[in-house]
Amino acid sequence: QVQLVESGGGLVQPGGSLRLSCAASGFTISSYYMSWVRQAPGKGLEWVASIDSDGSNTYYTDSVKGRFTMSRDNAKNTLYLEMNSLKSEDTAVYSCGTEALDYWGQGTQVTVSS
Repeated sequence: QVQLVESGGGLVQPGGSLRLSCAASGFTISSYYMSWVRQAPGKGLEWVASIDSDGSNTYYTDSVKGRFTMSRDNAKNTLYLEMNSLKSEDTAVYSCGTEALDYWGQGTQVTVSS
C-alpha cells in the first residue's frame, strides 16, 4: 500500500522557520522526480518545489526562492522542505508526491501568524 505521510507543520510567527518531512512507503522514491505542493484556504493547488530523482537539481516557484530548500534522502525514502523567513501568505496545507504515479499525501498544515 502506497503512503506518503507529511509531518512538521504547525503555527509559526512571521519570519520563523519550519522543516517539513515526507515519509514514503509502498514504493521507492529514488526513481522519481518528487514535488511539494500547497493549498491555501479558499485557493487552488499551487506547486511549490520539485527535486530530481538523485537530488542533483531543485526547482522552486518564484515566491519561495531563496527562502525554501527541498531535499531528499533516498536511503530513508524521505523528502524534506526547509522553510525559512516564513510569511503569512505561506499559510497552507503542504503535500508531497509524484506526478508520475499520481501519489500524494494528505498534507500537513502550516500557519504563519503573529
